[in-house]
Amino acid sequence: MFGFGGANLTLDGVAVVRPDGLLQLTNSTDVKGYAFYPTPLHFRKSPTGKVQSFSVSLVFGIQSDFTDVSVDGMSFFVAPSKNFSSAFANHFLGLFNDQNDGSSRNHIFAVELDTFQNSELNDIDNNHVGFDINSLFSIKSHSAGFYDDKTNMFTNLTLSSGEPMQLWVDYNEETLQLNATLSPLNANRPLRPLISSNVNLSNVLEEPSYIGFSGATGPLNTLYYVLGWSFGMNSPAPAINITNLPKLPQNHRRKSRPMVLEITLPVATGLFVLVVGTTTVLLIRSRLRYAEVREDWEAEFGPHRFSYKDLYQATEGFKNKNLLGTGGFGKVYKGVLPKSKLDIAVKKVSHESRQGMKEFITEVVTIGRLRHRNLVQLLGYCRRKDELILVYDYMTNGSLDKYLHSEGDMPVLDWTQRFHIIKGVACGLLYLHEKWEKIVIHRDIKASNVLLDTDMNGRLGDFGLARLYDHGSDLQTTHVVGTMGYLAPELLRTGKSSTLTDVFAYGAFLLEVTCGQRIINQNNTDDNPCLLVDWVIEHWQNASLIQTVDRRLQGNYNNDEVNLVLKLGLLCSHPLSTSRPSIRQVMQYLDGDMTLPEIAPTRLSTNMLSMIQHEGFRPSILSYPDLTTSVGTFSDVSGGR
Repeated sequence: MFGFGGANLTLDGVAVVRPDGLLQLTNSTDVKGYAFYPTPLHFRKSPTGKVQSFSVSLVFGIQSDFTDVSVDGMSFFVAPSKNFSSAFANHFLGLFNDQNDGSSRNHIFAVELDTFQNSELNDIDNNHVGFDINSLFSIKSHSAGFYDDKTNMFTNLTLSSGEPMQLWVDYNEETLQLNATLSPLNANRPLRPLISSNVNLSNVLEEPSYIGFSGATGPLNTLYYVLGWSFGMNSPAPAINITNLPKLPQNHRRKSRPMVLEITLPVATGLFVLVVGTTTVLLIRSRLRYAEVREDWEAEFGPHRFSYKDLYQATEGFKNKNLLGTGGFGKVYKGVLPKSKLDIAVKKVSHESRQGMKEFITEVVTIGRLRHRNLVQLLGYCRRKDELILVYDYMTNGSLDKYLHSEGDMPVLDWTQRFHIIKGVACGLLYLHEKWEKIVIHRDIKASNVLLDTDMNGRLGDFGLARLYDHGSDLQTTHVVGTMGYLAPELLRTGKSSTLTDVFAYGAFLLEVTCGQRIINQNNTDDNPCLLVDWVIEHWQNASLIQTVDRRLQGNYNNDEVNLVLKLGLLCSHPLSTSRPSIRQVMQYLDGDMTLPEIAPTRLSTNMLSMIQHEGFRPSILSYPDLTTSVGTFSDVSGGR
């Protein structure tokens, strides 16, 4: 058995041996890596003799940035040379190119661990093991998995699961039997091999030949690792002591830097057909021409692209029984992915929606790269004709809005839950404003855009209106977008969004959660709508602030925390942006690390709606149910205190 910490290996391409002894074959997109046993092996007892029996044992791991897709694959191979400089990465696994694939002069035998289905190579699926002789057209292949020794039932394994697995390859010179067997790392070797084929390797391999591993990626980042391996000539491969193997890196999945979308995969396959028979120069030039016509956001950013068929099946044809909600943007459906059985929320943007292509692209670009426990994760997207579809993690407990405002059997959130949600949303905003590589201004913070996971953690979602800015840059004037009642006065005047306009909306959100009331109340007796912030300020001036707390809490709350949140909500909603705290200061107030400053009630406007009117917005427009400045709707403002 050959170790990798200080092992005598020849590395090529991007392959490296990590300090922990792990052999890493790839490290990014569109790369290839190799590891060779440096000395060629004599597979024949004489130059004209038969290829002798041999056995290989291999422990490997594959980690992809996405749960449902990876590219392209890795292999164990036997080859006459260590020079693979002319081989392509991606679907050729670093072994061949479009000119020599299939040539008998290659003298290469390989066992591929393929994680991408290439129809041009007749791949059976995107998760299989195959025998390759001088070509990536496998002579035999099988979906990854193993046969149970007791029941003989087949169990699937996902090669790119991020879990270590063990592969055995055995060749018998007498029977010409070639076997490959796969199993999870901690399981015994199955008696029945995954693949068996009769192959005379004496007609394939040259004398001597090198043994090694290759790994290759396409436009999606996939890491291919070898943890350990052993080799035996005319004897079984020595058993690998799995207790001494290095560990695969943890928490890699879905934490990569920006990457090319999977939308390029089917297009790349089409390009492959076009460039068959052409030179490497023509292939590169074709790719450059392709890059020129590809939309920038699809080339640089974004998560996995889902097929429309998978989403159609996941939602049972977008049936109404799976409908989670409807708004100005379109409809949201609950779904279950056919293969992974993962619960998802599918947002199908309507053709008439104000959230058009620009906002759709913004959401894909933004949330597809954000990673935080208090943000809803965008899993992927789909574009089909004029349809825009986004796929999110499914939040089991739905939106916060329905707990605050829906009547019926919805349970009442206690104060501990509400305070936890308030702090969680602030934590997510701190990440957006200060801790990510760019400044992200959400521009539509409200209760209906806060979703609750299984543990009732608040997660800020719906980034369709978000804007990205470099740290230290001047924020540009843009169109006024958001939901009335959450819009800061200066935004209505200048059209310039900032982190402080987000803080204003967060302040309104604090009042909404604490009071259990809608931001705009249209059911006054005088039929004139008023804002929640004005109502709270009025009670503050009358020293009755505690009377604004949601009556459904029945007095079961921490008075200090409630007073803190109400006053912080008013401070964040201050009409003067310079008087508002930053989101970092908000977190310090909520955590008790800093004392909230005292503000005289007279310093706050007692008629915010009047200010809005003076900024050019008429209160009468609030009476139209579907009126928004973008995605937000007023269809949910009905209901009073």
